[in-house]
Amino acid sequence: MARNHAGSNRDRSEHYGALQRIVDVLFEDAEKDATVRRLDVVIQAEAADLPEELLRLVTLLPPGDYTRERLCDQLNSAITGHAWGQVYGTVF
Repeated sequence: MARNHAGSNRDRSEHYGALQRIVDVLFEDAEKDATVRRLDVVIQAEAADLPEELLRLVTLLPPGDYTRERLCDQLNSAITGHAWGQVYGTVF
């Protein structure tokens, strides 16, 4: 069973994979070099009802347009920096 412990970076959260689902939705019908705006990512994250720490991570994305690769790099960098990979998963 997924558990979410505040401050724990070992247990998988019930929100594990939530960021991956957001990336997949944003790029589901996109061409290879398609981009999305930061605002699109934030709106999708808010609609997904993410936990506060993941929503904060998304809202801290620098303004601009993102290819799937660039968005994943930015999100994974923040996820790794917080040691949340095992808790929330990384994106691709």
